[in-house]
Amino acid sequence: MRKRSWGFIAGGLLVALLLAGVVSNFASSHPDGLDSSLREGCTFNADDEITGGSCPAEEAKEHEIGGPLADYGIAGLDNDYLSTGLSGVLGVLLTFAVAGGAFWLVRRRGPEQAPNATGSSGTAGSSDAERPGAPAPSQG
Repeated sequence: MRKRSWGFIAGGLLVALLLAGVVSNFASSHPDGLDSSLREGCTFNADDEITGGSCPAEEAKEHEIGGPLADYGIAGLDNDYLSTGLSGVLGVLLTFAVAGGAFWLVRRRGPEQAPNATGSSGTAGSSDAERPGAPAPSQG
């Protein structure tokens, strides 16, 4: 890959890391459309826990998977800004590693030339004059 391509990839990765690590802390804390529709019909207490009513969110609580990066944060970190930023950075790095590995596996490779009987990688019996791009023989 050329240097220009590496610069573009590094710049894109840097922008993604800044967005995930810094800007993600300024996202709205209000529930998005899916969360909001799941919570319709329920009543909540001051701690935002369901206290009554009938809504799909009541059944969903039983099936939460959780995990170290659940709910846009890192489990065990008390600082919300640090937790959100680090989970975003880890998500970007993990995605970049998986995508980079996948692209590396499926990349286009040039044709491999098998060595001939003389041990060189050129075609057998060819001279410099017959190869494309070789200088023309001098006439004289």
